[in-house]
Amino acid sequence: MKRPGPRPTVITDAPPSQQDQLRSRQRRYVTMMSVRAGCLVLGAVLIGLRPPLLGVWLSLCAVGMVFLPWAAVLIANDGPPKQEHRLATKLHRQRSKEPTPRVLPAETPPRVIDPD
Repeated sequence: MKRPGPRPTVITDAPPSQQDQLRSRQRRYVTMMSVRAGCLVLGAVLIGLRPPLLGVWLSLCAVGMVFLPWAAVLIANDGPPKQEHRLATKLHRQRSKEPTPRVLPAETPPRVIDPD
């Protein structure tokens, strides 16, 4: 009995293109660095205004200015999840584990070729 071949690749299982991945990572990086710049400006404004609990606000701004570049670089260098971790692949594997009904071929008479 012939085994079924590998299942065809479905376009919805295809990973995003390299350009789309790069563009997405660049947007996240620029967004996070913009928030970092906002923390710097906010810290300067807070120093000028001297609001109550100035130390707490400056500490929060400093944490943002130190943590965000590190996180932005990590996220920008990160790629998409591996193919084996995608939900579609997991569902596809679960479906393939289900027993497939076996169908016997229809009875057909053997084909005879006459040499005359």
